[in-house]
This record gives sequence, C-alpha cells and structure tokens, in this order.
Amino acid sequence: MRVQSLTLAAASAAMLVPTTPLATPAQPRTQPVVWRPVVWREAPVSAADLLARARDCAPVSRGRYRSDNGASAKIPVCGTRDAVFWKADMDIDCDGRPGPRCNRRTDPYFAASTAYSQSDGRPLSAERLAFIVVPAPSRIWDYRDHGVGGGSVVAVVYRDQVQYAVVGDTGPRGVIGEASYATAEALGIRPHPLRGGTASGVTYIVFKNTRVSPIEDHAAAVTTGERAARRFVDGS
Repeated sequence: MRVQSLTLAAASAAMLVPTTPLATPAQPRTQPVVWRPVVWREAPVSAADLLARARDCAPVSRGRYRSDNGASAKIPVCGTRDAVFWKADMDIDCDGRPGPRCNRRTDPYFAASTAYSQSDGRPLSAERLAFIVVPAPSRIWDYRDHGVGGGSVVAVVYRDQVQYAVVGDTGPRGVIGEASYATAEALGIRPHPLRGGTASGVTYIVFKNTRVSPIEDHAAAVTTGERAARRFVDGS
C-alpha cells in the first residue's frame, strides 16, 4: 500500500507539471516611459456658491442706483472684505473699438472709446472682451475707494452660469447694470446693443485689489477670478 501511494503521488505530481513552455522574457521597450505629475485642481466655484455668499447685503454705497434712466433708485452696492457686488439688469455696452457687431450702424449711441484701454493704447473691444461697466464716481459711490479700477476682476453670475470679466468702462453716475457684448453672449443673454440684455437676474461681483495686466488677457481674468471667487466663497 505504501508503494502504491508513492506511485500515485508521483503520478499526481507529474500531472501538475506545466505542459506549456515558459514565457520568454519581455522584449525591451523601444520608447522610454514618461512620468507626468498629477496636478490636482479644485472644482470651479459654482454660480450657486457665489449667489449664496452674495445673498446678504451690507451696503457700501451712500445711496442707491437706477437700473435704467427713469427707473426707481433701488439698487445698493454691497460689500464684504474681499469684494463689492450688486444685483441688477444687464444693458449691453457696445462701445470701444468698432467691429462688425459694435459700430455706429448697429448702435446709435456708440462711442469709439472706453474708460480703460488695451496695452497697445487702443480702446477695448466690446464684442471680443468680457468686461463690465461701473458707474462713474459720484456722491453715491466711488469704486476707487474700494480697491476697484480698470482691469479689476469680476464674476458675472446669471442663472447657473459664471462668466469672469474685468472692469473696462464707466457709465452714468446714477445707473448700474451694464456689460460688454462679449459678456452677454458668453452668458447666453441676447447681446444686441438695442434689443438685447435682460431686465433682471444678474449679479456682478467685483473682487477687491485684483488686476489683470494686460487688461485684454481674458485667460488671466479667468485664472485670477477663480482664485478670488474661492476666497470670496470661503471668507467669513
């Protein structure tokens, strides 16, 4: 019985020997392996987060603005440590360097200048650059006293969208709520200088002590805006 057991054991072991040839060594790589670092990036600040932070208003203006000439003055400029903001309509600014969509034929109120200029000295292009209009300094409010000027970065919020822009022009002293053709177009608002815009629902958040240079660098406005928006939302 012992011999039979050993024989059976040997036979069983033989059955376990691989019948396929051993794998040959892997061929050397012809291309070097390139290791790239994984860059972690926070998710963009949402429209809902920005609107939640701008829900409460601590007025910094001495009075209130009109949305249009002839309208009641109901709009205050509000402030926090990091930003000033207001909730208004959006009129379309087509001023600046003329183009196929912004010129004297499309806009009878067209002005071939903007309060702030490009790095080459030319006016901004309303149809190409996302920018907003702030009221000219007055007894109601002077934006310059709050760390705001040409090239300051802005988050323009409409419905569930956020468009980063810059301060690029000034408007009437008593009216607020205006942005460039390009800003409106990016937000899905009709950008026509006379028949475009929207009557309400736009929040303008201007981040203090930010500045894009050159002012026409929209990519820089987005990068700076995302960082500033995160500080604004996370601030106390």
